Amino acid sequence: MARRAGGSRRLALALAVGAIITGCGGAGDDEQPAPQEPAGALKVGLVTDVGQLNDRGFNQLAYQGLKRAQRELGISGRVIESRTAADYVPNVTSLARKGYDLVIGVGFAQGDAIDTSAQRWPGVRFAIIDVDQTTLAHRPKNAVGLLFREEQAGYLAGYLAARVERARPGRDVISSVGGMKEPPVDRFIAGYRAGARRAVPGITLLNGYSRDWDDQAKCKEIALDHIARGAGVVFQVAGGCGLGALDAARQRRVWGVGVDADQSSLGPHILTSAQKRVDEAVYRTIESVLEGTWRGGRNLVFGLQEDGVGLGAVSPKVPRAVVGAAERIRVDIAAGKLKIPTTVR
Repeated sequence: MARRAGGSRRLALALAVGAIITGCGGAGDDEQPAPQEPAGALKVGLVTDVGQLNDRGFNQLAYQGLKRAQRELGISGRVIESRTAADYVPNVTSLARKGYDLVIGVGFAQGDAIDTSAQRWPGVRFAIIDVDQTTLAHRPKNAVGLLFREEQAGYLAGYLAARVERARPGRDVISSVGGMKEPPVDRFIAGYRAGARRAVPGITLLNGYSRDWDDQAKCKEIALDHIARGAGVVFQVAGGCGLGALDAARQRRVWGVGVDADQSSLGPHILTSAQKRVDEAVYRTIESVLEGTWRGGRNLVFGLQEDGVGLGAVSPKVPRAVVGAAERIRVDIAAGKLKIPTTVR
């Protein structure tokens, strides 16, 4: 992850905590040859959501976690990209049928596919990112849910956003642009709004949903509307679609806040990023299988304390006093001293 100098670097440090065959959607690409792996290596399959691997965030992070496990743990890894939601069941099924030891579904929308496959193949381990295992229809004992305290990262990002917005002339207005209205998205946005209200109690908070993960034009349109209504900061929580919102921020010369990965590489208009360490969760889950500590029928939750969420690089333009204040809040959140809402209000 990129780092900034001075106080921003300290905050980022405190808050952040071999080849893989990549399919191109659908179970048909199972016919591609497998990579050369050590005999007897643990076989781990990863199924992306429709955002695919070029989303610069959620799916890409999961892929990085798998690549790290292949590099450091010697596992055999495979990725299948899903082009549409109709691909989820056949993609997950194809990996289970081929005897993969662990199959990981990336994203809330794959819950039913994981539940169905886990029932059919009780000898295969499954993990589903962003889905509470207890909400799966059959509550399969061979599946774990990988959950994140997105509201914690959102709170810190919202606090910084409101503080820099207050320094601008005129009304205090900030924006958030979500993709699909799903619990993980709303946890980010709920925390963002709560953190902003703490920093500037009277701030105006704009929010909209594209109902899409891919079409950048949809998110850009929402962001441009929010900017026209006075927003000086735009927070994207919409995967690849959200890159359009950040582009709108760049064009209108306002701040943008990235999501999931550290998106500071997109340009100097990025204030910070609300990180979600999907890569860390994927790696730890794979590691637990190798170590013999994997246990299904439960959830694993990753927050600030577990290095599962945090902030990416913070712009060097943010005053050190503001960075220091955010760091003190981070410490309080990690210690459980702050209760942060998880639903948008």
